[in-house]
Amino acid sequence: MSLVDSRRAYIDALKMLGRRELSESQIRQRLARREHDAESIDAAVARLLDERAIDDNRVAEAIARTETAIRKRGKLRVRRKIESAGIAPATARHAVDEVYGSLDADDLLESALAKRLRRGADIADEREFNRLYRYLVGQGFEPDRVLALLKKHRSS
Repeated sequence: MSLVDSRRAYIDALKMLGRRELSESQIRQRLARREHDAESIDAAVARLLDERAIDDNRVAEAIARTETAIRKRGKLRVRRKIESAGIAPATARHAVDEVYGSLDADDLLESALAKRLRRGADIADEREFNRLYRYLVGQGFEPDRVLALLKKHRSS
């Protein structure tokens, strides 16, 4: 490994981080795709960690906030998304707990349902009920909470 290779990997990583927050794992994968050698990647990542340019906790919380506030996703889906970014399960769990600690889970579930249900409309039939159930569970909400909410919105 030369100093030039290490510096090039570091600069490439900084450019990536300038666009958006990335986890350590994501930085390593992207530098490897750009054909940097393993020693240069390790040196660049170590420097970025020392400078706190890479922080998996910060990335996990950013993903959790985005997934809940904008995409209206449930805890389970958010945690899977964070873990798919290469972040440790314990860190993902902590970030999800932090973000959900300040949210009303029922309001989030209601707003996720509102995205799919016409304004003020009730669930017309069993087929629509099942479709909405699959959608909300797929979004990471707990099945028992989804069922209770859908029953509340079912037309009589």
